[in-house]
Amino acid sequence: MKAFLTRWIINIAAIAATAWLLPGITVGGNKWVTILLVALIFGLVNAIIKPVFSFLTCGLYVVTLGLFTFIANALMLLATDYLANLFGLQFQVDGFWTAVLGALVISVVSFVLSMVVGKNKKK
Repeated sequence: MKAFLTRWIINIAAIAATAWLLPGITVGGNKWVTILLVALIFGLVNAIIKPVFSFLTCGLYVVTLGLFTFIANALMLLATDYLANLFGLQFQVDGFWTAVLGALVISVVSFVLSMVVGKNKKK
């Protein structure tokens, strides 16, 4: 449970930073509630849909020497946008290339925060 909460908090920070940095990713309504729920949806998409998608497209990862990861992450962000809108959340990603940039920002912020949190673990 602690790992889930840690991952969720990291996703919250990453999505908030992405929405703040990129004008093509907007959060409406009660912004913090929307970000909390979108981070939850994003975590579920990455936990459930992304492994299946990665398995089905593993050949593309090999052929592109891993560069397909950027496309996969962008598609997961677009899937999060779609699901958030289904639940009535005001989260919008304006197009594929915005999703690619957004996925890159989310990856960098998540990586940095994971490294910071990881240093506090007991060995």
